[in-house]
Amino acid sequence: MKQILLCTDGSIFSQSSYQYGAWLATRLGATINVLYVSDARSQATAEAKNWSGSIGVNASDVLLNQLVALEHEKSKLNHQRAKLVLHHAEQVLTDQGVEAIKLMHKTGFLVDFIPELESQTDLIILGKRGEAAEFASGHLGANLERILRSSHKPCLVTSRKFHPIERLLLAYDGSAVGQKLLKFISASPIFKGLEIHAVTVAKSDSDGIASSRLEEARQQLHAGGFEPICCLTQGNPETVIARYSEQHNINLLMMGAYGHSRIRHLVIGSTTVQILRSSHIPVLVFR
Repeated sequence: MKQILLCTDGSIFSQSSYQYGAWLATRLGATINVLYVSDARSQATAEAKNWSGSIGVNASDVLLNQLVALEHEKSKLNHQRAKLVLHHAEQVLTDQGVEAIKLMHKTGFLVDFIPELESQTDLIILGKRGEAAEFASGHLGANLERILRSSHKPCLVTSRKFHPIERLLLAYDGSAVGQKLLKFISASPIFKGLEIHAVTVAKSDSDGIASSRLEEARQQLHAGGFEPICCLTQGNPETVIARYSEQHNINLLMMGAYGHSRIRHLVIGSTTVQILRSSHIPVLVFR
């Protein structure tokens, strides 16, 4: 991984994403491309509105000119805000030791730029929620859900607060995506020296398939130079993973966007969504 795309809107969740981005970039020697997108809706001018029918032609012209002037001023303020947010991101990343940083400001909708940018990106970082975080604490950001559905690259969904990553948990189900995660962990320099936990959720104590999947994970991680802590457990996956993460002070959760019950490619797996909503730690989601 040499190119990281970090999406920011300047919100509180973005602040922690800078620190997680720096942690990854310094371990990988990667470039961070910081993207700020001014919402196209805030750039719309008033020319498209016709007020003449309700207030008269002359009054309409005056009002129209005032509205156009207001929209131009808003556009200038949005541009200034973008510069401030990007400058702050650059300062934090630089202070954290990141040497290669590129700043990008675009106008439109974030999800529309992802297909264009991800072809040159190895990993996408974005906060779990955006500017409306305080008003939608039980939900995922709209951009996040759409990007997770459409992107073909791993996405690191960052939590509200940054905590140094010392212990990571792999939620392993034996799926094709889970196997990709195993290979990634084993081969990447990001995780060297970290404590690795692997959890497989079984249907029952006698679930031989789940046991064999967990053993598969143990062997591959061991071959990659790790001494993984493996756990076979039962229950609701969201509840089990959340409880395990809390009990073992896990700092990073890794999981696939879909498991064996994947429904085409349009909907994020229900377990993934529930875990993302409730998780207080960053989650690295693989496709």
